[in-house]
Amino acid sequence: MKLNRKAMSESGKLNRRTFIIRLLMAGSAFVGFLLSVPVIGALITPLLEKNKQVWRSLGNIDEYQVGNTVLVNFKNASSLPWAGITDKTAAWLRRVSENEFVAFSVNCTHLGCPVRWIEDADLFMCPCHGGVYNKDGSNAAGPPPLPLPKYPVRVRNNHVEILTSPIPITTLGEKTA
Repeated sequence: MKLNRKAMSESGKLNRRTFIIRLLMAGSAFVGFLLSVPVIGALITPLLEKNKQVWRSLGNIDEYQVGNTVLVNFKNASSLPWAGITDKTAAWLRRVSENEFVAFSVNCTHLGCPVRWIEDADLFMCPCHGGVYNKDGSNAAGPPPLPLPKYPVRVRNNHVEILTSPIPITTLGEKTA
């Protein structure tokens, strides 16, 4: 008589070993599915929101003095109710003239460290690796490969507005000659 290795016993019912193996396989598949949902969501969301851009108000035009560079905070374009602190981002905003503003990313183009504005020197400095940018965002010294990326800025109804996007602006910068 040959050894019968079928899942069913002679009476047509599952044996205990096969039942436990199938139960473990189903449980493993379920856990694998649960773990893959956030990963798939994280991969698909940027593709769906790639072109989503939102104008955010930075306040009244009178709050900014000509020639001054200040740090402004605003909500990201892909703002979600549960995002918490990650919902916020910032930029360096300079009022160039009565109706002209320029906004720079707060992140260095070298490794993304936050740059700070040194008013006395009219320079942006990156504390991580010594990157230095001129007041127009161009490279002055250090390892940064690109100038500071700029946000589009407009004045509308006496308010300064900045165009935000869900993709970090540092990935949108283009090399300039």
